[in-house]
Amino acid sequence: MQSPSPTYPVDGAVVRDLRMRSGIGIPQLAERVGITASYLSRIEVGTRRRMRPATYRRLRSALGLPPDDTRILAPRPAVPAPRPGRHRRDHTG
Repeated sequence: MQSPSPTYPVDGAVVRDLRMRSGIGIPQLAERVGITASYLSRIEVGTRRRMRPATYRRLRSALGLPPDDTRILAPRPAVPAPRPGRHRRDHTG
């Protein structure tokens, strides 16, 4: 059984903001990246949140971002810290 190919978490709101600041429409950017306008739209609204590495690199390039720019990557969720004073009590006895 093959393992799934790696993907990048993408922040669609940042993609949309950068696209709009560049004055590029969804169809034009999608064509530059080599994806459908529907796929790009789903990325921007957050119903699709991951991209394969090659697609991610093409999107970053089409938006004019340098290779080391990570603005369109979604932040990793923080692991919640345990709440103080919330310990399980032993009810034996």
